[in-house]
Amino acid sequence: MTTNHFSPAFADKIEIAGTITKLPVSAAGKVIISGSHGGELPGGMAMRARARAVILNDAGVGFEGAGIGSLAFVQKFGMAAATVSCMSCRIGDADDMVARGIISHANEPALVAGVRIGQSCTEAAQHLTSAPLANIRGPVPEFSEHRKTVELDGSHRGLVLVDSASMVVPEDTNQVVLTGSHGGLIGGDPKFAIKAPVYAAFYSDAGIGIEDWGLSRLPALDARDIAGVTLDCMSFRIGDARSGYATGIVSHLNKRAQQLGITQGMTAKSAVQTLCC
Repeated sequence: MTTNHFSPAFADKIEIAGTITKLPVSAAGKVIISGSHGGELPGGMAMRARARAVILNDAGVGFEGAGIGSLAFVQKFGMAAATVSCMSCRIGDADDMVARGIISHANEPALVAGVRIGQSCTEAAQHLTSAPLANIRGPVPEFSEHRKTVELDGSHRGLVLVDSASMVVPEDTNQVVLTGSHGGLIGGDPKFAIKAPVYAAFYSDAGIGIEDWGLSRLPALDARDIAGVTLDCMSFRIGDARSGYATGIVSHLNKRAQQLGITQGMTAKSAVQTLCC
């Protein structure tokens, strides 16, 4: 549950959302503050919602700057966007962003609107209410949002690659799921660790962040007897499961994953092979 902490002068112009994947129709024309990572996919979802501007979490910035990839992506269409530092507030927790978030990066339209590096998330959001609407005519431009099932030779279970954990479905039960999402619990609620009783789940450690929040799904998965693994955000592009499978390196894991033979420093491919056998 998120709460709009802004004064009446701004409250109806700002939408606070724990995850960018669940935005109401009322988000159109507003500044979105979302706990999601700042990659291209969340930026595309903000455009799909016809938002005025968006503030996301930089997720440690990571490999090829993917954690702030939304800034350049939405700037092509004139949308203002900024990120807060993962070391200033908990990723996946929009209320904490409002309470403690500090701006780490901003694109040109956001800077023109008055956003500054080091500014509080709340002050930045208020400035962004005056940003011009993006120049989007007709359908929202295409953006990456992939799901792929991979059958591995000699394995007893399949591998599912999803760019967002929101794409996990009941049919993924007892499969190994590698997501492009961050490893932080959405709003701190354990029920949001994963949407189905999968065998194992991979996430980005999102720079680990304040209070090690980028790893907070791992104990929640342990409680459900699911192997949980995070991949180093510097080893692959957050929001891109195929990148995670190709170059990801295991940074942290829960007790169940340890029991199944996963170790720190393993490649994602090796870890998947171990879990699927």
